[in-house]
Amino acid sequence: MYSIPPIAAAIGFAAILLTTLTGVLTPVFGAAAAGAAVICLTILVRLLVLPLGYLQVRAEKTRERLAPKVRALQARHGSDPERLSTEMMRLYTEEKTSPLAGCLPMLAQTPVFIVLYGLFIVPEVGGRPNELLARTFGGVPLGALPGEVLAAGGSGLWVFGVVALVIAAGAWASRQWLTLPAMRRAEQSGQEQLPGMSVMTYLPFITVVVTMFVPLAAGLYLAATTVWTVAERLVLRRLVRV
Repeated sequence: MYSIPPIAAAIGFAAILLTTLTGVLTPVFGAAAAGAAVICLTILVRLLVLPLGYLQVRAEKTRERLAPKVRALQARHGSDPERLSTEMMRLYTEEKTSPLAGCLPMLAQTPVFIVLYGLFIVPEVGGRPNELLARTFGGVPLGALPGEVLAAGGSGLWVFGVVALVIAAGAWASRQWLTLPAMRRAEQSGQEQLPGMSVMTYLPFITVVVTMFVPLAAGLYLAATTVWTVAERLVLRRLVRV
């Protein structure tokens, strides 16, 4: 997969970018500069997709505002699913929003995560040894997996523990401050809750499990983007008006 030309080119670009950032950050962070570079890259990516985050929150607030109209359509066309779907799409089009807008930030970041994951598992980049694999964060190589560290004696396993703890805290904050309040607002406005929605509120915690199977660098990315997501949504919820 990572030898496919477009993906290999993306990995090469990411390697150049991270190497450059590492050089810039070394005077400040020393041996941890490469890990700090991964976090800075995460912030850069999130800034680039910030407009999508705005659209996500705007769509969320628009759906809340349109809830009475949606209920009216459901009452009027509930026996005709095809007509109901058509009228719902017309309503969303008129309001210049989409039910899928909430997925945009996550979809935009997926290629970045795939490239970053690939960068820290391939031994060579552009035909040369991948020097980033030798870089460390907290004394642990950025390309190391938790299982490898455990098999080597467990020294440095605490770094993965801290990363997992940060992600777990972010997932908890996301559930308590974003997901559950959104469900309460939807309930108050009369929106129908999907079956199993209460279970889905725990989905962010799956990221904690994912960190146990990816290189440390990818775990750092997940931790940084989880914290950013919570902060971004809280701020945008206050600022966006519809």
